[in-house]
Amino acid sequence: MFKNEYQGGAFVEIFSAQGKNPGAKWKILGSPSVIWKEFDKEVKSFVFVLEGSSQTNKIQLPKENKQILGLIQRFLVLQIYIPLGQDFSTELLITDLGNIKRRLYLSTVHKELSSTPLHAKIPLFMIKRKIWCNLCIDLVAFTSEIFKGAVFQSLDGIIVSANCKLRKIFTLKSKPQDTADKDAGYGIPFPADEPTDIIPRSCQLTTDVPQVTQLLNMTKFRQTEIKFGGHPLNSTESVNFLYMTPHQHYMS
Repeated sequence: MFKNEYQGGAFVEIFSAQGKNPGAKWKILGSPSVIWKEFDKEVKSFVFVLEGSSQTNKIQLPKENKQILGLIQRFLVLQIYIPLGQDFSTELLITDLGNIKRRLYLSTVHKELSSTPLHAKIPLFMIKRKIWCNLCIDLVAFTSEIFKGAVFQSLDGIIVSANCKLRKIFTLKSKPQDTADKDAGYGIPFPADEPTDIIPRSCQLTTDVPQVTQLLNMTKFRQTEIKFGGHPLNSTESVNFLYMTPHQHYMS
């Protein structure tokens, strides 16, 4: 779908809830009572709302399995609002340089990281809730560190499941600044040779909307585990982590 389009700029827009029929290219799994478009007064724009079971209510791009997206930029951003106490999942189809297709399944349902040579389950216990979030997934890092020796070539499929509000999906060439926590590195600073960039203006939420940008990669995942003694977080620890303030993260 995007393979022959120019992807050398700062970003590539994949989905926007604006316009007459933004879901036209997507396969929508779920009735209009659980997946619909509405005007959100907080962000002053249209959003897609997905409610109910994260196992059955979802949207998929491309609509047909024989199609591929062919997206080559490193970072995938879901501009999303995830409510408290509800499950959320997203599934990504990755093709590596050996043309092997692998799946990254990121979900709040998963309690720990697990993987096979072709499939990885990644828990989302650290995900920001009850605030608009530019959820930025480092496709290169996840591909190389989970599937040892694999090199990311393209993102070829996206599934977004309930529960969430979704405003935009886009890829970025450069890493955005993580603002999810003031001490985003949890005591471990980012390498100085990793420049960050701002999210392109046409993709931004307005400045009066409470929002964060949260980067997800294996380093962030491990740092969160380190804070809890080097083991996968259990459900109680996950809840405690989610409700800690940035100051509490720093003090601990």
